[in-house]
Amino acid sequence: MGYVVPHSVYPDGYHCKPSEPLPFAGIASQKHSINFYHMGMYSRPEILDWFVEELKKTSNRKPDVGKSCVRFKHLDEIPYELIGELMQKISMEEWIQIYESERKK
Repeated sequence: MGYVVPHSVYPDGYHCKPSEPLPFAGIASQKHSINFYHMGMYSRPEILDWFVEELKKTSNRKPDVGKSCVRFKHLDEIPYELIGELMQKISMEEWIQIYESERKK
């Protein structure tokens, strides 16, 4: 399941496959974890740092975090309210600006 910037808003789509919309966030069930992806955490280290610090407050486990991915072992470990806060950290318009500025580099 994913959250994307629709072609009606960003017609160029994802640069690797322009026929697909620009990805923003997603969730996937893997063999040993439930993974949540957020491109804002990947593109803005301060957002990743904020999220990891807040995540530590919600669990006794060490956060299992990559550049844009957070892995949860069990459904009851997912901090839904914190993810809701994260989703509000970058608007769709801001994500498009970040994406375009990073692609130009």
